[in-house]
Amino acid sequence: PVAATDRYDYILVDCPPSLGILTMNALTAAQSILIPLQCEYYALEGLSVITRLVQQLRDTGANPALQIEGIVMTMYDMRTNLSQQVVQEVVSHFGDKVYETLIPRSVRLSEAPSYGKPIIQYDKHCTGAAAYRQLAREFLNRRKLAGKETAPEEDLKEEVPAEQPAAPATPEQPSQLPPVD
Repeated sequence: PVAATDRYDYILVDCPPSLGILTMNALTAAQSILIPLQCEYYALEGLSVITRLVQQLRDTGANPALQIEGIVMTMYDMRTNLSQQVVQEVVSHFGDKVYETLIPRSVRLSEAPSYGKPIIQYDKHCTGAAAYRQLAREFLNRRKLAGKETAPEEDLKEEVPAEQPAAPATPEQPSQLPPVD
């Protein structure tokens, strides 16, 4: 119903890195998926699992139109041969489905969720934030080249007001995350 209203250009559903009921429901409802892939060896096994699952969802009729929109390489460390080899391996199998933007391994990216903030608010000037802005531009450009409607690219040029990062957790104040019930 939400997609049918034409109120949104895109609806992004961030799923956990597992194939539980939430992810399965999202895959059944989605038109396409964007797969984030860590530049690690075992992530390649996970990629083969998700691609087989996409094919199964198509073949069984659960979501016959489901497509892989693309693959985004994350936690990329240009200093390691492993990261470079993983990117080369994925590109050799998936070609232009692999986004050119590489999301770097970054302490700031790792810290942002513990403060309950997206990286654009936590530290809009860090390399990780710049990489995600570039990824958004690349996503919109690919949609434009494919003849699919896109949101105005000017939105990516607007800077989100950054709040100061919260103080690191201390033993007296372990975390700013809400308690889990």
